[in-house]
Amino acid sequence: MAQSSSTRKGGDGRLSQALDPQELGPQDACGVFGVWAPGEDVAKLTYFGIYALQHRGQESAGIAVSNGRQILVYKDMGLVSQVFDESTLESLRGHVAIGHARYSTTGASTWHNAQPTFHPTESGSIALAHNGNLINTAELAQMVTEGELDGQLDLRVPVSTNDTSVVTALLAHHPDSTVEERAMELLPQVKGAYSFVWMDEHTLYAARDPQGVRPLVLGRLERGWVVASETAALDIVGASFIREIEPGELIAVDEAGLRTRRFAEAAPKHCLFEFVYLARPDTLMNDQRVHSVRVEIGRQLARDFPADADLVIPVPESGTPAAIGYAEESGIPYGTGLVKNSYVGRTFIQPSQTIRQLGIRLKLNPLRDVIEGKRLVVVDDSIVRGNTQRALVRMLREAGAREVHVRISSPPVKWPCFYGIDFATRAELIANGLTTDEIQRSIDADSLAYIGLDALVQATTVPKDDLCRACFDGHYPIPLPDPTLRGKGVLEGVKVDDCGGFSTAGPRDVDGLAASLSGSGAADSLERP
Repeated sequence: MAQSSSTRKGGDGRLSQALDPQELGPQDACGVFGVWAPGEDVAKLTYFGIYALQHRGQESAGIAVSNGRQILVYKDMGLVSQVFDESTLESLRGHVAIGHARYSTTGASTWHNAQPTFHPTESGSIALAHNGNLINTAELAQMVTEGELDGQLDLRVPVSTNDTSVVTALLAHHPDSTVEERAMELLPQVKGAYSFVWMDEHTLYAARDPQGVRPLVLGRLERGWVVASETAALDIVGASFIREIEPGELIAVDEAGLRTRRFAEAAPKHCLFEFVYLARPDTLMNDQRVHSVRVEIGRQLARDFPADADLVIPVPESGTPAAIGYAEESGIPYGTGLVKNSYVGRTFIQPSQTIRQLGIRLKLNPLRDVIEGKRLVVVDDSIVRGNTQRALVRMLREAGAREVHVRISSPPVKWPCFYGIDFATRAELIANGLTTDEIQRSIDADSLAYIGLDALVQATTVPKDDLCRACFDGHYPIPLPDPTLRGKGVLEGVKVDDCGGFSTAGPRDVDGLAASLSGSGAADSLERP
């Protein structure tokens, strides 16, 4: 079930590429971060870690910290810098912490669905953060339902409607084993894309799905360990990159050190779109700098689809590396023809009708002196519905561009993603119903070309069979359930009784919490003697 515009507030929930407030592009996956470091200010390390991952999710942010006796979770709607201030971080003291920056892929964008999720256990509590999207959420929710009916699970205050809280509830139930042993039992039953980072009062855990669809890396501090969605988050906290966490691997860090276990055989299917768009350009992925891959994509675009033009300009910022590569390979000068307002991020203020009609101009403004009279090659990362590119071409022509040749650094997006990227529906994807020539005419470009799938794969240097290419070719590496059992709203609309408990009629989700409000955010905690 798609989010309503009222839930999205200003409809401007991205820092990176939602150039037109009236058209949301492919929405990012989430960012996760975890640190085990006695003696360090782990809350601030986590703050800066998820700050570095802000591009992966801008709807909500949260941090959980343990001091060995209790876990405290603080989370709220908005950007990392909006949710946390100095006094809040000062109150989060401990030796282990996890953090999350969220874009919702299952469950609406509400405070109750913000992460990390929290749940009591028989001996303490756990908090969990998730990057990705599960495809058997309904099945897992049924396991929660059956556990509660059998008296095995305590599901009080079930207010969340996301897949992460289902896993948290199941992971928290381990009466005859440790959290680690429970994870080894549960993780093979969890299907879809997941990079989990979680903690109890003493230990930091992380796990990556057997396909490794979403990234997860391990770093080393002088006095501890760090896990994060991308290496850029390691850099910002001064951690050295050790390696990627392997698909199907579980790691745990406590006072005994780091240990690793395998809960499933690796069957790599790394998300190809991470290379094109999602990851930060300064991140290392599959032993390559993402920026270098994108520059090579641009070079390949120039070789395969040359243009007779005067200037190559990017659509900032995700189109910049590919535009650099296109200019280098073609010999056409590279220039800045569009200036981006870097401070138009998430806004809770609805623009007036006059401002709304400006659309893309809220974020981009053309440099008329640079582009007037020029034949332009405009390099962008993707076309989803086509509305943004149509407005962009119109704006460039109004600013005096003589010709506009559009080059796209990904193949046509024809299929939705069920593994953590919230594209438009298939019916809304312009490439699903139109040919390239028809799209060219629709956006009023003088020419249009997409990089080929094989050329894109070659630029990554990752074997084609080790990549998830579903949004481009429709081949889903993890089998999908019935359409009624997947999608953003699979847990929405569940009835809650007067005591805050689920009715027994349908699947249920739980975010066990003892909440005390603090300012506009809220903290969850459970203290044990």
